[in-house]
Amino acid sequence: MGRLAARAAVLASALALVACQSAPRAAPVSAPSTALLFEDLKESPAVLQAFLRAMPKGGDLHNHLSGAIYVENYLQWAIEDGLCVDQERLVLLDCPPVDSDPDEPGDAVAPVADAVRDRAFYGRLVDALSTRNYRLYGRSGHDQFFSTFAAFGPAARGRSGEMLAEAMRRAGAQNILYLELMVSPGMGEAARLAAGLDWDDDLARLRSRLDDDSLDAIAAAVRAGLTGVEHDARAVLGCETPAPDPGCGVTVRILAQALRTLPAPQVFAQLVFGFRLAEADERVVGINLVAPEDDPVALRDYTRHMRAVAFAAREGPSAGIALHAGELTLGLVPPEALRFHIREAVEIAGAHRIGHGTDVLYEDDPRGLLDLLARRDVLVEINLTSSDVILGVKGDAHPFPVYRAAGVATALSTDDEGVSRIDLTHEYLRAVLTYDLFWTDVVELSRNSLLYAFLPPAEKAALLEELDRRLATFEEAAAAFQDLVPRGSVPARKASK
Repeated sequence: MGRLAARAAVLASALALVACQSAPRAAPVSAPSTALLFEDLKESPAVLQAFLRAMPKGGDLHNHLSGAIYVENYLQWAIEDGLCVDQERLVLLDCPPVDSDPDEPGDAVAPVADAVRDRAFYGRLVDALSTRNYRLYGRSGHDQFFSTFAAFGPAARGRSGEMLAEAMRRAGAQNILYLELMVSPGMGEAARLAAGLDWDDDLARLRSRLDDDSLDAIAAAVRAGLTGVEHDARAVLGCETPAPDPGCGVTVRILAQALRTLPAPQVFAQLVFGFRLAEADERVVGINLVAPEDDPVALRDYTRHMRAVAFAAREGPSAGIALHAGELTLGLVPPEALRFHIREAVEIAGAHRIGHGTDVLYEDDPRGLLDLLARRDVLVEINLTSSDVILGVKGDAHPFPVYRAAGVATALSTDDEGVSRIDLTHEYLRAVLTYDLFWTDVVELSRNSLLYAFLPPAEKAALLEELDRRLATFEEAAAAFQDLVPRGSVPARKASK
């Protein structure tokens, strides 16, 4: 579409919206001037980035807390906690006991505080604990991404409050109202309850082998732990001081994530616990399954897991179900593994939201599957940078525009912003430049992230009202960004290729 034609289309669309009554779930109508300004801002991606950062955003619905933290935070905590680094394997670890010859030649382990004084090594360590510069090291983005969690894991111990504070701070700085963070509180203990069990297709019989008192004891400990983490995070942010961090205003809820690569009975136990926890603690609003979907165990047990979710949901009917499904592409797995994951997540497990959904067009009857998603009003959480790095799927190869054309609800999310070295603003910018989105599209994506949040109706309505109020205020002052657009800028659509 030509430049003038695009502007004309935007103006016509905006004026038509003004003339019509809004649908019950539609966003308040934006002024035509904002829609036209937005087209002008595409001439300069740098200015557009500043605009999108300042723009009020609904929420980030697909965000793993451990992966949301940047390496720099982990390294600082590692120094404070006296951790070491294996300088050959580039992983953090507890320092070995002091021996009689600590300077023995060839010893690769050194205190992090000492090792990072070498600035070149510091840079290499940041690369190793994230996906930064991964193409330089002859390793796939998939393998680099999933290797980071164990590598920085020791630095996260005992830092849950600071991790939560960091996620809230980053969200507040970007004018994000809501976070659903995936964490695994109590999941290890729940899995151990099923450590000696064999899989039983009779799920009721398998469930009878899990002790309710033990599950409830784990839940009680988790509830107390979450209260402590919240308290610590608010203290870090100064929420009770005269100058609280903007992150204090971010609403946070938890998705209990079960690890899908464990033996099937242990995955079942985690899911039962996750739904039970959601019923016991209103801060836990749903469940998810995590770990690489292409893992051999995850592939082998996929249908078992979907059945387990559906069964376990009976104990927590108010909890939301958001499932990683279709985070696959041809070559990563054989073609037959691409044919059913999203459909089973919806039809068997009853998923309310799908995370990634990248392989939708490889599934059997993709047209029918898209119709199913639209008919059941299942939202797809779109993680553009993550799909690019992990799967090599981007641009026209990504189904994001296909979902939108089919009437399937979508929202943008970060997945693991620290590991990927991004933030939610970056994902909005990437979506706009790659798919030439209009301002009305951006507002719709932002509102979807609240419309499909796992929140009680009254709380959801209050956040939507707050978002609309902030957007109206933002639009009143948005014209100031026009002055920042350089004359003669390369059109953003060309610059983004």
